Amino acid sequence: MRSFVLFLFFTTALWAQQPYPQNYFRSPMDIPIHPSGTFGELRTNHFHAGLDFRTQQREGLPVYAAADGYVSRIRVSAYGYGTALYIDHPNGYTTLYGHLQAYSEKIDAYVRAKQYEKKSFDIEIFPAKDEIKITKGELIGLSGNTGGSGGPHLHFEFRDTKTEWVINPLLFGLDKIMEDKKAPSVYGLMVYPLSDDAVANESAKPMPVHIRLQKDGTYLADKILARGKVGLGINAADKSTGSLGNNGVYNVETFENGNPYFHYTFSTFAFSESRYINNFIDYSRFYHTGQRFQKLFIKTPYPFSVIKNNITNGQFEAVEGEVKNYRIEISDFHGNKTIINGSIEYSYKPAKVTEPKHVTPYFVQAENDHNYTKNGVSVFIPANSFYEDFYMDFDVEDSILHLHNPTVPVHTPLTVSFDVKGLSNEVLQKTFIATFTDKRVSYNSSYMEGGKLTAKVKTLGDFKLMQDNNPPKIYSPSFAEGKWLTKSKQFSMKISDDRSGIATIDAWLNGKWILMHYDYKTRIIFHNFSDGIVDEGRNDLKVTVTDNVGNSATFETHFFRTQNTTSVENDK
Repeated sequence: MRSFVLFLFFTTALWAQQPYPQNYFRSPMDIPIHPSGTFGELRTNHFHAGLDFRTQQREGLPVYAAADGYVSRIRVSAYGYGTALYIDHPNGYTTLYGHLQAYSEKIDAYVRAKQYEKKSFDIEIFPAKDEIKITKGELIGLSGNTGGSGGPHLHFEFRDTKTEWVINPLLFGLDKIMEDKKAPSVYGLMVYPLSDDAVANESAKPMPVHIRLQKDGTYLADKILARGKVGLGINAADKSTGSLGNNGVYNVETFENGNPYFHYTFSTFAFSESRYINNFIDYSRFYHTGQRFQKLFIKTPYPFSVIKNNITNGQFEAVEGEVKNYRIEISDFHGNKTIINGSIEYSYKPAKVTEPKHVTPYFVQAENDHNYTKNGVSVFIPANSFYEDFYMDFDVEDSILHLHNPTVPVHTPLTVSFDVKGLSNEVLQKTFIATFTDKRVSYNSSYMEGGKLTAKVKTLGDFKLMQDNNPPKIYSPSFAEGKWLTKSKQFSMKISDDRSGIATIDAWLNGKWILMHYDYKTRIIFHNFSDGIVDEGRNDLKVTVTDNVGNSATFETHFFRTQNTTSVENDK
């Protein structure tokens, strides 16, 4: 593992030195860059893979191709990047444009035809190289808020076309049109006892370290009195000119007695590495408080290519008679820097704050596979599902699987299986494995395997079999039955499901399948009359929504529409 990590670090360092083209690509929007999200920013279960353009809290702003190329991939989904477009460029890079409100006319016609052909809103297409050619500066769509977007913006990415590694967009010259004179902000410093004998500031548990702003703009941290091996962690963020929100920091480097010690820079990484964020941060603290402390150390080595200059895994060893002076430099892409200075001095004082060692019969060694079974429930843990070894809670009581707790992050999915021999086929069809708390039930995609109902799960916690016998709901149509809709551009309604979640949406107008767009955030589905399916006069509409265990609901109504816009019956 160690040789692989060193090789990965070495090859990535070489790659990071390559000169990225500075004048080849243009900005995808003709507005100032005030990012609402930066490359490598810490997100839930992933590092942010692009640059988010604020769009003045509006949708519908023009989005342009960054350079010549061709559309290589089109993805339309209610989730993720929503309405997204990928363009391959002849110089070996791919640009991605996410959360679009709509495609340009020629792309939209191509996509709409494919959606009707497949009878699906969710669609993924890989056009041939010569199908949809694009020129630099060509209008390719309008900015929006589709998919998992938390507000109107454009998500913009660069990828290496061959490897699909994501690359910081600012490396391609966009930094020149983004103003940033603000240094990163630091909201907290933590010290972590790491070795079994470690104590820091009379605590065997992680402790906050007070920092004070100095006249020269640096921070001075209170002295850390410690023994054994300890690590540091920071809660930091960056703001750019014209952007009030907290963004991710670009570069962090630590020094011990003036020598480089631990370093990471968010220039590029692989998608397969993105879930390592849950080891990169203090996950337990994040789960309890929502604060993302970035660990400036590695407790157990893992292959994350962003980390470099990794001397002794970033751990400081407090030795009697020695003082370790450390410096933490936190920088944004434009070179604005915040510095924390501090020291670690040996202390023999015992821990006043301790945490009893949690010991159970189930010791999970992260590098090995593990199988556990009890009372008809089994759990398979593949090797490297966890980042560190730990004692796990495991029990099955009253048909509920207690699998530790969600404060320990899962990297590779675990397999959970329940014996369902006592369930009839009718009941089994409506049954799924649920993750649940006192406040929430979450559906896990469940399937039969080896006579057991099985699901892949990516969190620890409590699990049980649940049934969903209730169909989805279809409600709040945008028109009353029998209404004239001649002046309307679309019609809509809302849908919801209270347990297993929405699986499919189908609609027919006068017996012909029609495309219904879906925004899960607002629960709205809608159809655009521009699709040209509507008939003159009366139109009969049927909408069917099915959940993940097969329950379905159907809504039927009718409306009138005419192409004669002077009709006195219009929209009354």
